[in-house]
Amino acid sequence: MSAPLDLEEAQARLLAMLGPGNSTTIPVNGSAGRFLAEPAIARRSQPPVDLSAMDGYATCGEGPWRIKGESRAGTPHDKVLGKGDAVRISTGAQMPLGADAVLVQEDAEVDGSRLTSSAPPTARFIRRAGLDLEASDTLLTVGTWMGPAQIALARAGGLPEIVVYERPHVAIIESGDELCADPQDCPAPKIPAVNGAMLAQMAREAGGEATATGPVPDDADALVRAIEDAAHASLIVISGGASVGPHDLVKPALEAAGFSLDFWRVAIKPGKPLLVARRGHSVVLGLPGNPVSSFVTGFLFMAPAIRKLAGASRSFTRPIPMPLATALPPGGKRREFLRASWTAQGVTPATVQDSSALRPLADAQVLIDRPANAVASEPGAFVPCYPLANGGYA
Repeated sequence: MSAPLDLEEAQARLLAMLGPGNSTTIPVNGSAGRFLAEPAIARRSQPPVDLSAMDGYATCGEGPWRIKGESRAGTPHDKVLGKGDAVRISTGAQMPLGADAVLVQEDAEVDGSRLTSSAPPTARFIRRAGLDLEASDTLLTVGTWMGPAQIALARAGGLPEIVVYERPHVAIIESGDELCADPQDCPAPKIPAVNGAMLAQMAREAGGEATATGPVPDDADALVRAIEDAAHASLIVISGGASVGPHDLVKPALEAAGFSLDFWRVAIKPGKPLLVARRGHSVVLGLPGNPVSSFVTGFLFMAPAIRKLAGASRSFTRPIPMPLATALPPGGKRREFLRASWTAQGVTPATVQDSSALRPLADAQVLIDRPANAVASEPGAFVPCYPLANGGYA
């Protein structure tokens, strides 16, 4: 039996099998969570004209000045200012022709139509035309994820539509005789099926469209049928049955369905019994059945794979160095991902790290990435952490 692969090698081998699908044109307003298939090019400049960045007065030359009118946002002053002229101006209003500075409201002294100042006006408070973007600028590159700020930028550039990659379809198969589909009707010793729903939501958050099947019984023929039914998907994810027990039937079921095993086992904890297989363009990712193992490997493998299929320029989440609030003992022989919470003092690993324990997972805001054979770490030591979308807002 070959040795388990290192994490990065296993991730690279999986992603090398995958690529984005077709592209489609959609409205910018409905593009949240999609990845650009073509660059977004500005059709206009922003701002289109010089604007005031402050409330006050647009001035021409040195004071004192004669107040000649007002420029409001959306209603500009329509006359040219001469030396010694000024107009009342609002934040975001167009600078009149001839104006060369802005006197902020706090420094203005007005007597009828006469304006003086306690501090000189400055051109620093003028937002020049094209300050943010110029027509024909590349606003967003291929592979950019469309979030709230990206949607705003595209609209500011005059774009009603953009070209994005289609969402990949992810078929999730949950297997195991011990699982009950209905959590309310689950007599002991069976347990509710949770991985299908959990992985489906993770797949959606990564940019895919997910369907979940199961639980499928520990029966080779039933698994083969489920795999064949899912073969149209961009990625097939199987939870459970990938280990070495007598009822772990995923590998023989994949062989019976004509899939070739690319690799099996990764040197991480939790999540060692992970496999990848393929048949033509169909790729199967087999995850462990324990919920935490399934979550961690879903985070490290399934989500990056979906981002690759969805057209992301960067598939992997970046770790953030964070200080430990409590000490960590020496690590084990495998690279480990610890569930942890974070506070102003730093990150604290959960007391229970069992791969079946869901409460510590649901409470966790980060995964601490500990190398194999890690030395003990004192409070204040920085460790790489992967943020989790588990509701742990600052």
